[in-house]
Amino acid sequence: MSGNLSKHVKTALIVGGGVGGPAAAIRLAENGVTVDLVDIEENWGAAGTGVTLSSLTCRALCDLGFADDLIEKGHLHDGLTMCDPVGNVINDIEAPRLYSPDVPGEGGVMRPVLHDMMVNRMRDLGVTIRTGTTVTALEQDGLAVTARFTDGTTGTYDLVIGADGLFSKVREMVMPDAPKPEYTGQVCWRAQMTLPQHWEKAKMFMGPVKVGFTPYAKDRMYLFLLENVKEKPFYKEDELLPKLRQLLMPFGGELAGIRDEMDEDTPILARPLESILIDGPWNVGRVLLIGDAAHATTPHLASGAGMAVEDAIVLVEELDKADTFEGGIEAFMARRLPRGKLVVGNSLKLGELEQEGAGMDKIGPLMGQSLAAIAQPY
Repeated sequence: MSGNLSKHVKTALIVGGGVGGPAAAIRLAENGVTVDLVDIEENWGAAGTGVTLSSLTCRALCDLGFADDLIEKGHLHDGLTMCDPVGNVINDIEAPRLYSPDVPGEGGVMRPVLHDMMVNRMRDLGVTIRTGTTVTALEQDGLAVTARFTDGTTGTYDLVIGADGLFSKVREMVMPDAPKPEYTGQVCWRAQMTLPQHWEKAKMFMGPVKVGFTPYAKDRMYLFLLENVKEKPFYKEDELLPKLRQLLMPFGGELAGIRDEMDEDTPILARPLESILIDGPWNVGRVLLIGDAAHATTPHLASGAGMAVEDAIVLVEELDKADTFEGGIEAFMARRLPRGKLVVGNSLKLGELEQEGAGMDKIGPLMGQSLAAIAQPY
């Protein structure tokens, strides 16, 4: 790019090092912006389970330059096999190859592996990274933002990006009246395990609950299961294995075998699903929210990570085209708010249908419309 970006932004601060923050740091630094990134975690990026790469997320990360890395270090494949509770195939869904005819359309990758890819790229681009650090205050005068940090230092920037997730501190600082995250009535369970040799793509089993498997490396996959729970629960560590086994009891065939092989060494996580959508500008002056800080979705379309990457790419595109900083942000919002509403809204609707016990006659068409919509250019 060689347009207007450098007129609007020469220095940027990114708060948060999940997926959206590094994506913004990479795209800004590629275009000559001096970028600082801070993350509150000291042992940054070490934790995490798999990231499902929907067609939207796969394309966005490939657009950011990670196609070869994902093929080598993740597991890319061309779709999903839908099965009944005992494993009979109901439907085979092909994923469109949105990025290139040579790159499979979707897949999975471990979060720490994706994190390492992004950190290596940021370091190559000269991004300054500080872990165990975050902002305590933001003050702006219309032209710049001064940030105070937990380590006692300050810095002044042309742009501050809050990419600090569902419970964003940046959002609280600049939008104290913004909506708070709301529990959606479901808990997402994750477990990691060996990938059966004959499985070439993702699988989903439709029973009393929805269970899916995403391959994320050559020989590994993770299970995800959505449990309907009216009141937001908290599960203790020693409850996870027996509870997940219980949730999987209605399933037979191959899935029963996978269930019975789980033991104390199986990594299991259970996370209540919460969501937020800011229905209006995601910025206050030169402080802008992206990713889950602005539009945290549930995993029904597996597009949360990809939406954050799309935010980063579109932001730099629009600031580069615009004559003014404000005009660039308005153009960014014109592209991103409708897409945020679509992904969050349809994900929540799919979750509601599951909680009502709706059949595939209702869930199927909405899923089909949603997948077609997220495949559209962003």
